[in-house]
Amino acid sequence: MLKRIAIALLVAVLIAPAAALGQTRRRTSSKPPSTTQTSARTAQVRTTGANEVAGQIKLMTKFIYLLGGVAAGISAVDEAVRKNEASPQLVASNQQNKAVVKKGFQDFREALDRLEVSFRNQPELQPYYIKLAGSAAGAAKAEEQAAAGQYDAGGRTLLTVIGRLADVLVVMRQ
Repeated sequence: MLKRIAIALLVAVLIAPAAALGQTRRRTSSKPPSTTQTSARTAQVRTTGANEVAGQIKLMTKFIYLLGGVAAGISAVDEAVRKNEASPQLVASNQQNKAVVKKGFQDFREALDRLEVSFRNQPELQPYYIKLAGSAAGAAKAEEQAAAGQYDAGGRTLLTVIGRLADVLVVMRQ
């Protein structure tokens, strides 16, 4: 009887570690993205954001350059209309030019709205959103001025928006 108990204990001792090993759970750790991957993504998103800001600056400066000549032409035709010296074709062309200019101001406001939303919604760009915020509001003010026929004032307002965008680029490059 003692012999059977000894054998049973010996078998139990030998099986216990095997059972414990068989029941161990393997722990798989999901590794967080490495810092190089994270910083590469941040740099890529930041570069993309900076390129979008730079693109808006380029478009707006070209628009303002062209606006100077167009606004002068619009003013001259408006003066001729007041004096009843303008032909119907000239009046129609002037109305078309006004519509194109107003559409340009509207397009900038919409583009800056989208840009602000993009910066606000991307965590990598949120630190720069603070500098960018208000650009769309400035473009909206310029749009209102253009709608009221104040094209020069609208152009000056867009210049302040361009200054704000340039400030955003400076901060993004630091």
